[in-house]
Amino acid sequence: TEGEDKPLKYPHMFAASKLMILNKVDLLPYLNFDVKMIAYAKQVNPTIEVIQLSSQNGEGLQQWLDWLKAQER
Repeated sequence: TEGEDKPLKYPHMFAASKLMILNKVDLLPYLNFDVKMIAYAKQVNPTIEVIQLSSQNGEGLQQWLDWLKAQER
């Protein structure tokens, strides 16, 4: 919740990343946070994959597990 500007503030970290996990998305309706962070991350790194994850309701969990398994190959 520190801000959606992190990809622009720390571009080297996002440019070097293959995956960005946006966690706790079940809280989005209650927070002052804009998911334009995803657009900022893709601006810095057009090939970055993004998974929106909620451990509360399981959203995105299978996608993350599939991504991890694919990295083993």
